[in-house]
Amino acid sequence: MKKKTVVIVDDHLLFAQSLESLILKIEGYHVLEILKNGKELTRYYLHKRKKPDLILLDIKMPVMDGVQTMHWLKENQPNQKVLALTMEDDEETIIRMLRAGARGYLLKDIHPDNFEYAMNVVIEQGYYYSGKVENLMKNSEDTILKKEHSPAEKLTDREWEFLKLACSELTYKAIALEMSLSPKTVENYRETVFRKLEVKTRVGMVIYCLKNNFFKI
Repeated sequence: MKKKTVVIVDDHLLFAQSLESLILKIEGYHVLEILKNGKELTRYYLHKRKKPDLILLDIKMPVMDGVQTMHWLKENQPNQKVLALTMEDDEETIIRMLRAGARGYLLKDIHPDNFEYAMNVVIEQGYYYSGKVENLMKNSEDTILKKEHSPAEKLTDREWEFLKLACSELTYKAIALEMSLSPKTVENYRETVFRKLEVKTRVGMVIYCLKNNFFKI
């Protein structure tokens, strides 16, 4: 049976080696390389090394971090599947990685069984999210799949403007300034768009937009 191949990109060597040991215990998996940052990953590709089925990518790294690495991959290896594996669970970081093209976002405290499942799902089906991130997005994808007509058709022009800005890295306060509105009005827009799209969080809203190709990543 052909083994599924993985490249680990993480500057914490002890964690990366422990992760490699865990993966090697999973039947059907093989670790091609451990790299310390995104710059080493670019060299890996430039030397025409074997393209992995999956990259496990840390976010906070020296020289070239996870977001910068994702942007490079989007330009040079657009079909490469990547799972972000990090301790960062704030909403803004998740949105940045999703917009940059990450197929999933795992926290490093994930259970080994869930970790194995996540790798399989991303390689075979395309996307996976878990842990606190999964809680953030709860129910957002199921409601999308169940709808015959897109709930987005109900949005007004101003709600579309808010939606586009909310899918960026701007804070809600910055969105209010951009739209020349009060923070309270922007909060009302947020609640209305959440209700119309049937999502519960900003992350769920971003995933809705990405999956429906509303905005270019």
